[in-house]
Amino acid sequence: MSNFQIGLVVLGGLVLLGLLVHSAWSARVNTPKQAQETAPAVTAQNEPVFEETSFGSLELHVHPLRRLHIDPLIDAVAPINLDPLAAEVTGEAALAALPSTRRVGTKPFSIEGFNSDLQEWEAPVAGAHYSVFQAGVQLANRTGALNDIEYSEFVVKAQAFADAVGATPEFPEMRHEVARARELDNFASAHDAQLGLNLRAKHASWSPGYVHQMASQQGFVPGQLPGRMVLPAAQEGAPPLLSLTFDSQAALAEDPAQSAIRELILHLDVPQVDRSEHPFARMCQAAQAMAQSMDGVITDDNGQPLAPQALDGIAQELQRLYDMLDERDVAAGSALARRLFS
Repeated sequence: MSNFQIGLVVLGGLVLLGLLVHSAWSARVNTPKQAQETAPAVTAQNEPVFEETSFGSLELHVHPLRRLHIDPLIDAVAPINLDPLAAEVTGEAALAALPSTRRVGTKPFSIEGFNSDLQEWEAPVAGAHYSVFQAGVQLANRTGALNDIEYSEFVVKAQAFADAVGATPEFPEMRHEVARARELDNFASAHDAQLGLNLRAKHASWSPGYVHQMASQQGFVPGQLPGRMVLPAAQEGAPPLLSLTFDSQAALAEDPAQSAIRELILHLDVPQVDRSEHPFARMCQAAQAMAQSMDGVITDDNGQPLAPQALDGIAQELQRLYDMLDERDVAAGSALARRLFS
């Protein structure tokens, strides 16, 4: 064999070796990173079902809340007074008189009674006795302001309850309450905020298991919806401090280990979380830690990397927003704020 032929054989071998190396490298890059088998197991968070609402063009899923008291700051309130000569109304009678639904249009509707024994307002319960009632309808939420039709439905429902328990309601003037609703909605729309940080893979993609493993190291637990994790609040029943979402189809794939995730989003619903929890700082902390451990980069919605200075600027604006909510007596994370921004 001539030197030329030997050279061709060697060259061919080098080309073949190069192809094999490139193929192996490509397979390694394109295969999603997998969770380590020794990772501790995490259980799904008992997270309530979310309902979709919005202020204007903003849309999100909102954590439902436990029953909260009527408050004239964000509710139209109608006192329902018993006849002075009438006996108190039992809890059983009040429960039987309640309407079948607790909403008028898109707004929460409530009936409360003043418990004669406990000397406090509460939703009617069996075994109690009530000397007076009040009906309330929320003036605004993320679906918008209370309108004329919703107010009229409120009057009909409250009147029906009053008739059933032998009482007389006193309704506030509709024009006044609808105007209050519009003003409150304008304030809420201007001071609502949901912040998101995108985390994108620099090189190799991530499998759902890998995302779960890395996020769990930051305190996140699986939510009830595929492709969603949450950072639970310390207060039981409160909305999560943060949520983390990625492609739900990847989580539902027949073989999730082969599902390639290249982006996930950390989300903060600002009015729902108490500022004392420092949720934005925890959000940035989690994003930066995960970016480092997952070989990712924090970006804006356009895919541009976010510098630390940009995050500092957001934090400063956030403090001003908190102050404005405080001044309106709807502090972030308070019962009123959670109702208004829901």
